[in-house]
Amino acid sequence: RETVTTCKQPGPCGRRLRYHLKRTGHLHTMDIRSLIRKIPDYPSPGTTYYDLTTLMRDGAGFHALVDELAARYAPRGIRKFACMEWRGFVLGAALAYRLRAGFVPIRRLGKLTGLTISRGHEFGPTSEPLEMSVDAIAPGETVVLVDDMLATGAVSDAAAMLIKDVGGNLVECCFVHELAALGGRKRLEKHGLTVFTLWDN
Repeated sequence: RETVTTCKQPGPCGRRLRYHLKRTGHLHTMDIRSLIRKIPDYPSPGTTYYDLTTLMRDGAGFHALVDELAARYAPRGIRKFACMEWRGFVLGAALAYRLRAGFVPIRRLGKLTGLTISRGHEFGPTSEPLEMSVDAIAPGETVVLVDDMLATGAVSDAAAMLIKDVGGNLVECCFVHELAALGGRKRLEKHGLTVFTLWDN
């Protein structure tokens, strides 16, 4: 049997998500952040990349992560989880399934069929614009934008604007991990967006 607890410290900094596994009558506790692989000097020297795929491949750890996020949004009547490829797809689809909500993919330009809308962003000189199906979100529908990592916030900002362009009620931008030094939270909050992250550093 598996249960989830979270520390009582306010805010994302220092917040600890833990999972408990009942095995042969003994309770094993582990901080699931230890399941995230850290890759130094990637994508550039002096930068540490936090690879969540090692957390996602751990059944108990991934289950605990989804449970924690689902508990946050279950009482809020969220109709759609909008997500950027590809790790955002994994998290958003799991949350949408758990909460009986819809899943909305936001992809690079040219990857979706049908009528779409697009937004450019300033992530880099070769960055491709993002696009979303124009009928994916109805006006007034409650939406959470989900991704694994908040860094500069440039891509997330463009995705959030797509949701607003079609009249969606963007309740929150949700991330598992935040690289606070890169200023993504300030960028999103400057545009009036609410940001939630489980962890930062």
